[in-house]
Amino acid sequence: MIIETLIAVTFVSAVVVALAPDEWAGRLAFALSLLPFVGSLYMWSQFEAAGNALTGGGIAFETQADWLEVGGYTLQWFVGVDGISMPLLVLTTFLVPLAILSAWTPISDRISQFYALLLFMEANLLGVFTALDFFVWFIFWEAVLVPMYFLIGVWGGPRRKYAAIKFFAYTNLASLVMFIGFMALVFALPVETFGMPAITAALAAGEVEAFYGIAPDAIRLFAFLALFVGFAVKVPMVPFHTWLPDAHVEAPTPVSVLLAGVLLKMGTYALLRFNFTMLPEEATALAVPIAAIAVVSVIYGAMLALAQQDLKRIVAYSSVSSMGYVILGLIAFTEYGVGGATFQMVAHGLISGLMFMAVGVVYNATHTRMLSDMSGMADRMPVAVGVLVAGAFAYMGLPLMAGFAGEFFIFVGSFGSPVAGGLMPLFTAAAMFGIVIVAGYLLLAMQKTLFGPFSLATDYEVGRAPVRDVAPLMALLGAIILLGVAPDLFFEMIRDAVADVVAGGVN
Repeated sequence: MIIETLIAVTFVSAVVVALAPDEWAGRLAFALSLLPFVGSLYMWSQFEAAGNALTGGGIAFETQADWLEVGGYTLQWFVGVDGISMPLLVLTTFLVPLAILSAWTPISDRISQFYALLLFMEANLLGVFTALDFFVWFIFWEAVLVPMYFLIGVWGGPRRKYAAIKFFAYTNLASLVMFIGFMALVFALPVETFGMPAITAALAAGEVEAFYGIAPDAIRLFAFLALFVGFAVKVPMVPFHTWLPDAHVEAPTPVSVLLAGVLLKMGTYALLRFNFTMLPEEATALAVPIAAIAVVSVIYGAMLALAQQDLKRIVAYSSVSSMGYVILGLIAFTEYGVGGATFQMVAHGLISGLMFMAVGVVYNATHTRMLSDMSGMADRMPVAVGVLVAGAFAYMGLPLMAGFAGEFFIFVGSFGSPVAGGLMPLFTAAAMFGIVIVAGYLLLAMQKTLFGPFSLATDYEVGRAPVRDVAPLMALLGAIILLGVAPDLFFEMIRDAVADVVAGGVN
């Protein structure tokens, strides 16, 4: 029951930190956050399961027990991991301690409550990536929203209340749409459980029945669209992306790190688990509009980033662009496409976390994020700026970094995809143009702020960043390079898990 142990330890840690004095809360939270990280590393080292947990493949560290009987359905405590969820579990437990470490300087009010909410959010994220019963999964999914709302609304910037309410309204409404779609699907199936593997098997066997006179094909299509829209808001995809920049700009640095690094991956993970695994026929039938949305997200997100003058907004809009690549890989329904999309979730989590953290270090020193307010930061903060430049090149897809590996897998898989009536090479070529725009806005931002003669519009003395600020940056950069040099640390287990998804989509 190691999964239950990880979740329980994280919940208890949140309570302990909430009760601790403010002066000890940061160090205590960091120490306790290492426990789930060590546990996830142990799970990774012992991981042997092959296949997809929802399609009859191996489920590692599985626990299944009946919980409640409700309306003829058995609700179960059902958790486990496969090659899709294992990398995301490690990513979550790795980013949280680093986010906590990055918060020691900027957070000075209600410190114990802040760190407790971070740990509470981590516990629910672990549940999202391990739950295999829809009801349990949905509880964790919704519970993640609560700490994020307060983390933005209490500790955020000047417009924090607006950003927090907008975030909660968008994502909560999206959850309602998704829930309606999934329940419509379940009620049309002859199942007595909310277990995702059982529902996937029933859908694969074509057991959807007419419901209140609605044809089975119409039910499947409605469910797919409702799920897709619900998860598209969380990703976010264009045109559902407008909540993201406001949330990022107002959120404190550690919250932005976890929002971009992990919470956005909830959307793409759910799309893979539900839309592309459970309803592959509907996905391939809608491959052209989905691929088009992916390309629009890539190009439009990059163009929006190019137009920004705030460093944090630049990184925020770049996440919209990067998630477009993930959607393109998923709709390809090839081993390298779907596998590359899953790998890119991890790679982007590391790179975006590094970028937001580095921008936070610069802001702590200068108290501004505007491109026009500063220049020549490289002379005053050489180490922090060096890591920021390295992170920018990782975003551009520099070889031997995780971003390059993820994008390369996606492009290889999508270019040779059999879906979308032979149009995938065109969609892939259009999406690859986004790399040029990414390089443009990142190089422009670095040139304006990091190089040239030193200039600062605010009256602050800028010097070398302290070790406590640089240490988490170096850890993230090391992980990015490690996965870029040795992508098979995760990619082999991912390929085993996505094989059944690919088969379901092309058959």
